[in-house]
Amino acid sequence: MSEYVLEMDDIVKEFPGVRALKGVQLHVRPGTVHALMGENGAGKSTLMKCLIGIYHRTSGSIKLKGQEVDFQTPNEALHNGISMIHQELSPVPERTVAQNVWLGREPYKNGHLDHKKMQQDTVGLFREMDLHIDPNEKMGNLTVAQMQMVEICKAVSYHPDVMVLDEPTSSLTEGEVAHLFEIILKLKAQGCALIYISHKMDEIFQICDEMTTLRDGEYVGHDFASETNVDALITRMVGREVSNMFPKVDCPIGEAVFRVENLTSGKQVKNVSFELKKGEILGFAGLVGAGRTETVETIFGMRHRDTGKIYKDGQEIQIKSPEDAIGNRLALLTEDRRGNGIVGIRSIVENTVLAHLKAYGFPLNHKKMREDTEHYVAAMNTKTPSIEQPIMYLSGGNQQKVLIGRWLLTDPDVLIVDEPTRGIDVGAKSEIHSLITRLAGEGKAIIMISSELPEVMGMSDRIIAMYEGEVSGEVMRGTPEWNSEHIMALCHGQKG
Repeated sequence: MSEYVLEMDDIVKEFPGVRALKGVQLHVRPGTVHALMGENGAGKSTLMKCLIGIYHRTSGSIKLKGQEVDFQTPNEALHNGISMIHQELSPVPERTVAQNVWLGREPYKNGHLDHKKMQQDTVGLFREMDLHIDPNEKMGNLTVAQMQMVEICKAVSYHPDVMVLDEPTSSLTEGEVAHLFEIILKLKAQGCALIYISHKMDEIFQICDEMTTLRDGEYVGHDFASETNVDALITRMVGREVSNMFPKVDCPIGEAVFRVENLTSGKQVKNVSFELKKGEILGFAGLVGAGRTETVETIFGMRHRDTGKIYKDGQEIQIKSPEDAIGNRLALLTEDRRGNGIVGIRSIVENTVLAHLKAYGFPLNHKKMREDTEHYVAAMNTKTPSIEQPIMYLSGGNQQKVLIGRWLLTDPDVLIVDEPTRGIDVGAKSEIHSLITRLAGEGKAIIMISSELPEVMGMSDRIIAMYEGEVSGEVMRGTPEWNSEHIMALCHGQKG
């Protein structure tokens, strides 16, 4: 018998034009908690989706308890001993907790659903897990944290050999995390192997025995938790020189033109303060859920602001809607290009002028609209057969160029770009980086959010790091603290 319950070797996963996994390996022992580490986009989720049959690997082998497996569906993986609790939960809100736990495998008696047994089995399962939730409560009435715990109990009910937990504590309180760790230790003692994905370093070193690190879709290495530390692990995760990837062009930086004081919005943005100078590129770094996007959406009037003040050119401004923001010469290139950026069925012309319609009078001056669009298509080197083409037919990079053109047309003083190069090809990335630098050189004040640390370090004059809705630190280019390990540590909540 192998010493490993799960062996994944030389896993390759290719999508059209992209090699997401490049010969990755993962070996997990029974009765251990094995951390799967890496930056956003390192390939962690893709590897797990290959394991449970959401994706089908291009090549490589997977062995479960020494036997070669090739699961075609998550259900097949589940019934063969692999459970996965996803970061994004998908409960059936109108059904009871008990119905959610036993969904698809409900007990029957004499051809009828056995509600009594389902109730008893749920009570027994919850007692074993020390979970105090009414099995008859509607799932939709639970908190996100309670739903998370129910999903974990559901996974436990399959008596898995391997359980995958993807960011399981993202919505849990400190007490709930402690409860989860008790469950994990109980499962370990029963011989279950747990694959633990989290960006929270303190959790990793508190609960995990071993760790495998991925970077850019490649296997980097394996460590025993007792033989490494946070700094060494961060170096493994980052592990690259960023200075030459995004050559920084120094631009004159002027006086402060924009200031945010004590901005708070719900639980996502907590007392955030910063200032932005003319000609400066201010980078925002952080992990998924850090509150970066929520911060800029609150500034732009897309989210309700509970407290805080916003100043521009020394004067307090009131922003309660995106229209107010645009009126104050702010622009926001949103993170979700498809969701709230492009209007897919509309033409490039219509998408370009959308934020600037008041300038074209009534009735609209279509000739002027086309002239402005032609100007920005040429300036951005946007590849399209016609400006009348529906934007949905352009590549991601060209769609992004149209959206940048939309905001440049409003002549903003403050340009906020949220994940400006996500999902676009290398050539388009280079063009957008050059454009952002050029705009800074023209005196625009720029806020740039990126989940890619090399990008945010390569482009920024200064970086603000966020962790769980708060500013955890600020780093200036050219200082000793300007290094990937220190910035990554700030992003993991180590104040500095």
